[in-house]
Amino acid sequence: QVQLVESGGGLVQPGGSLRLSCAASGNIFSINVMVWYRQTPGKQRELVATITSAGSTNYADSVKGRFTISRENAKNTVYLQMNSLKPEDTAVYYCNLRWGPRAYWGRGTQVTVSS
Repeated sequence: QVQLVESGGGLVQPGGSLRLSCAASGNIFSINVMVWYRQTPGKQRELVATITSAGSTNYADSVKGRFTISRENAKNTVYLQMNSLKPEDTAVYYCNLRWGPRAYWGRGTQVTVSS
């Protein structure tokens, strides 16, 4: 069984920074993709950033230049460094781990950007 646990969310002022972490445990295939999504009430879950086990990354246009995704394969951990945060970044952020037909989700961590 695979488990994902996110951490690092919280309240931050506009222009501030946060770093999210997601630690995966269990029987994990070494070649995989780790993804950060976010969701606000009444809206569909939105893809924020992806990173493959080889280190290739992709970002939503709304976060390019502000967010950076990275990972430590030895720790099965993915990070999301969020800078220059805006109120519209407020959401629950979810970690997703996938390979082949398998996909696993964390429970999410709340990020609130407000003065």
